[in-house]
Amino acid sequence: MNATNFVSRLLFSLGFVAFAIGAQAQMTINGAGATFPYPIYSKWFDEYAKVDPSVRFNYQSIGSGGGQKQILAQTVDFGASDGPMSDDNLAKAPGKLLHIPTVAGADVVTYNLQGSPTLKLDADAIAAIFLGQIKKWNDPKLTALNPGVKLPDQEIVVVHRSDGSGTTYIWTDYLSKISPEWKQKVGTNTSVNWPVGLGGKGNEGVAGQIKQTPGALGYIELIYAIQNKMPYADVKNSSGEFVKASLESTTAAMATAQIPDDFRFSITNSPGKDAYPVCGATWLLVYEQQKDAVKGKKLVEFLKWAAKDGEKMAKDLQYAPLSDNLRERVLKRVDEIKM
Repeated sequence: MNATNFVSRLLFSLGFVAFAIGAQAQMTINGAGATFPYPIYSKWFDEYAKVDPSVRFNYQSIGSGGGQKQILAQTVDFGASDGPMSDDNLAKAPGKLLHIPTVAGADVVTYNLQGSPTLKLDADAIAAIFLGQIKKWNDPKLTALNPGVKLPDQEIVVVHRSDGSGTTYIWTDYLSKISPEWKQKVGTNTSVNWPVGLGGKGNEGVAGQIKQTPGALGYIELIYAIQNKMPYADVKNSSGEFVKASLESTTAAMATAQIPDDFRFSITNSPGKDAYPVCGATWLLVYEQQKDAVKGKKLVEFLKWAAKDGEKMAKDLQYAPLSDNLRERVLKRVDEIKM
């Protein structure tokens, strides 16, 4: 073999080894769960790739119920849920699971009516619609709440989630607080036996069903309504004020939260005249004891970045960031994760 061929082959071999090492160095961290925070998580994962190019996040937006199941089965490195896990579910975990709150958001009542009027709804009307007791748009309860709006003599087609969902958890948690009948007959969960309506998969599926069904009404996360240019109702809160879902009214609800040490809390039907009543936090679910030390270290680095830098991106996507105090508590909890 002459010197030129030898050098060429050597360079080719070195290049191949460098490529193999580079490919090996890029680690994939897998997660699954809530669709509610998917827009912000997606943004975080993209931005974090610039901070640490050796890590890629593969996140499946399958609903909170799916996220809880997969983290319990340890088929993912982290789960995501908008409903805190129940004591029963936590007891099934093979190790201690931590709830890491990330942001808060709002569930809105969106609908498909000609002219897209802005509607006002109160707790009684919302509960009656979802219990199947108010069936038409021109029902006297709805016309009384919306003087000056010509509501049609048209069936209300209720649309709800068909999958296990934290958006549903927030929605049913609210309904259980404002309606004793709902609490007794249906209750609070990521998945319930709906008295009426059609199912859609994910926030995307519910939004799509409503957009293509005249007379439809359902609940989705605020950012999905904004991105799809869908109208959403002002809702009467526990102080008797009609409030529009927004970053500010979600932040006002979050400010009233009594947050326990395990970070499992609810902010639906919060007190305060500026608080939107159908808000909830969302959590990442992470094992305190990580099975894979290398991957666990990378996950902890991401969680710290999310709490410090990722939070700054929340407002642009209509999510309420954590308060300074809560963020400090979250960072201390992340420090407890063991490799």
